[in-house]
Amino acid sequence: MFLSSAGGFFSRVLAAADRWDKELFIRINDTWSNPFFDWIFPWWRYQHTWTPLYALLLVYVLYRFGWKAWPWILLAAAAPALGDLISSWGIKEWAGRIRPCNSGDLKGIMHLRVGYCPQSGSFTSSHAVNHFAMGTFFYLTLKPYIKRWAWLFLFWAATICYGQVYVGVHYPGDVLGGAIVGSLIGWGLAYIFNRKIGFR
Repeated sequence: MFLSSAGGFFSRVLAAADRWDKELFIRINDTWSNPFFDWIFPWWRYQHTWTPLYALLLVYVLYRFGWKAWPWILLAAAAPALGDLISSWGIKEWAGRIRPCNSGDLKGIMHLRVGYCPQSGSFTSSHAVNHFAMGTFFYLTLKPYIKRWAWLFLFWAATICYGQVYVGVHYPGDVLGGAIVGSLIGWGLAYIFNRKIGFR
């Protein structure tokens, strides 16, 4: 009796969370849309858009820290690699959630603002995992040197997450889950660097 009641309770909670997730998705993707976001987010969330940022960070750490920058560079590269492994090859396969742009329930309601709808699973967002893994690692390792500007790394990751919902390829819950997983990856790598290696 208790197990049956508990199972029913959790089923109702999950159903309510899924309903709220879809309602928030429609607000972001449709209700809160505007021409500027329509223009900026399709390329803002594109991974190659940020190649100049990565190049700038590479030049900065090499110029400021010399050979001590190489362990940092290796761990920074490991952040999206681990994120992709955990999200794309692990969680997505286990969760099996259908993306909003492939959902029949949202057909005619949602707007797909990119040229394709990926066929991979929706939860978690690999973009969210990878960018929060990098953003958290950058924030925790570079904050002593760039001070308050380090917050921009987390803001950058958050805007990419928002863009994933706005263009129609993920639900808000997908990017929230991805942000949590990515932050844990970034924190773990930053802990290794700050405690075991470091710039000093």
